Amino acid sequence: MQAVRLAIPEVVLLTPKVFGDDRGFFYESFNARAFEAATGLNPDFVQDNHSRSSKHVLRGLHYQLPPHAQGKLVRVVQGEVFDVAVDIRRSSPTFGQWVGAHLSAANHNQLWIPSGFAHGFITLSETAEFLYKTTDFYSTHSERCIAWNDPQIGIEWPAEGAPLLSGKDQQGLPLAEADVFE
Repeated sequence: MQAVRLAIPEVVLLTPKVFGDDRGFFYESFNARAFEAATGLNPDFVQDNHSRSSKHVLRGLHYQLPPHAQGKLVRVVQGEVFDVAVDIRRSSPTFGQWVGAHLSAANHNQLWIPSGFAHGFITLSETAEFLYKTTDFYSTHSERCIAWNDPQIGIEWPAEGAPLLSGKDQQGLPLAEADVFE
């Protein structure tokens, strides 16, 4: 497994070793020892989630506050997305900054997004199936959403026209008004 720390170094892009031939391919999508060796981290994953989205669907920017903050290991098993992590730790030198990566079934890349970051993605293919592991359980009382198009953050989404949003995501707050991590 190859690990590359992005411009915000706590966010890590992971590329697994893929073994393939004319029959198909095989790779370990998660191995705790390999993950720790590549990142220096040993998260305790407690929940797996799977979503399917149509083209132009944007999900996010989601996060959970303590005591149910979540780290996420995300990947795409069908299609392609542009995935984003936003630093929402007020005391961080990169507060309000974002990093993004293309994740697809073809490139097998994964993104580690630690707690203290908001997360979102937009579907670039006709459909995409998105899987992610979390370090805490879903908590409706801890869940928050920041506006996907907050000009203070300035995410450069690779989208044509307005994305398709859930009702919840349409109500996302600007970073300046959102509950964030200290």
